[in-house]
Amino acid sequence: MYEGVVQDLIDELGRLPGVGPKSAQRIAFHILQADPADVRRLARALNEVKEKVRFCAVCGNVAEDEQCRICRDPRRDAAVICVVEEPKDVVAIERTREFRGRYHVLGGAISPIDGVGPDDLRIRELLARLADGSVTELILATDPNLEGEATATYLARMIGPMGLRVTRLASGLPVGGDLEYADEVTLGRAFEGRRLLDV
Repeated sequence: MYEGVVQDLIDELGRLPGVGPKSAQRIAFHILQADPADVRRLARALNEVKEKVRFCAVCGNVAEDEQCRICRDPRRDAAVICVVEEPKDVVAIERTREFRGRYHVLGGAISPIDGVGPDDLRIRELLARLADGSVTELILATDPNLEGEATATYLARMIGPMGLRVTRLASGLPVGGDLEYADEVTLGRAFEGRRLLDV
């Protein structure tokens, strides 16, 4: 335990996701030893992000305006929507440069253990986007874990009767991986998602 403001800083840093007590202490002492100008820049960036950043009114992604840059981009295909859990998932998919449609950020995944149900997610907003019939495909890109699968299944059952194409991202073996290290579920998914090779 440290005195006053140092311990307060460590405690606040420790509340950040992925930052344990030791990491919080290391970061706090880095800040203490840093140049005051660097600390002011960090404090300014933290304040600005809270003041300027909001969530896109259309898709729920992070934005500095009413709409994010993807929703404003007329070159994006509005007929295809990729549903993700969090804004960080949008960044991951954008890095691939493979997807040219639009997104819908749910704001999490169904998790009864954590008290998160369908009403806690941006599902009503998704249904409103689908209501006009302009969307032809919905890609479910939730995480390949229990919560993500439950969310994808829930959405597929809800949206299936609407008559649009509902797809799920393929899952399986990572490139560069070894079969002997793959778990049974991943290997099973790889078999289910196998495709014909053009020879």
